[in-house]
Amino acid sequence: MSLVENGAPEAEALLDRIYGKKPAAPRVGITGPPGAGKSTLVAEYALLLRREGRRVGVVAVDPTSPFTGGAILGDRVRMSELSTDPDVFIRSMATRGSLGGLAGRTEELCELLSGWGSDVTLIETVGVGQSELDVAQAADTTLVVLTPESGDAIQSLKAGLMEIADVFVVNKSDHSGADQLTAAIRSALALRPPAPWRPPIVRTIATQRAGIEELHQAIQSHGAHLKEPGALATIRREKIRARLKTAVRERLLERAWDRQGLGALLDRATEQVLQGAVSPYRAARDLIERMTDHGERSPN
Repeated sequence: MSLVENGAPEAEALLDRIYGKKPAAPRVGITGPPGAGKSTLVAEYALLLRREGRRVGVVAVDPTSPFTGGAILGDRVRMSELSTDPDVFIRSMATRGSLGGLAGRTEELCELLSGWGSDVTLIETVGVGQSELDVAQAADTTLVVLTPESGDAIQSLKAGLMEIADVFVVNKSDHSGADQLTAAIRSALALRPPAPWRPPIVRTIATQRAGIEELHQAIQSHGAHLKEPGALATIRREKIRARLKTAVRERLLERAWDRQGLGALLDRATEQVLQGAVSPYRAARDLIERMTDHGERSPN
């Protein structure tokens, strides 16, 4: 996992070797504003899956340490009850500047967990708020967790979180405002165009293990929906297409920066921006032109 996360040269060969060797484990993404109780919800749901005898993989995306660049491991602390279970594998990842709430190699680590034997893989995002949209690309079922006390909850419904939710979770539903939040979600759902799947709203109190069974049923129902003829094939095709575009973009950028002289050009452009000689936008345009010119002149 470290090889893959760090982009080591041998990582690609490793992923090639394991891809498709075992059926991909269903992936459940858990996202929502900070403080919504996502880690507690993940831990309780993982415990329920273990009681059913399933092996569970957890990819917990943590904030990046400003000192080491690694994950702060806050989620690992909150999942201490699972950490000694040999049939639960928890991997914390640092965002390392990646936007959208996920780390850059999340999907690759999910494939490694499938190879390990995970029956269900849970992906918890870092909790950055309204920009946590990448989880829908990585997960088969996306849970959007909101709480009555979160000032961002209603605002989140106006953002992309509304579109990516397969299941809405109103956590801390014993707090005041839970009824109003549930009604607001229902009103927002009523404005959506008709679709084969209508996201259910599940009320939970994760700290008391309340509503976890109902949440499991909602996730299972969405999984059954995905198995309907044509549904999963269409979704997977779009996800694979998007993933290929991302992989090609990354490889092209890596190849461009590895070319001789481009590192020096970047340093020079950085100095020019620092001195106020050019704007960052002009410097970026110049670098792209140099990359393109370099590629056109390079021998076959």
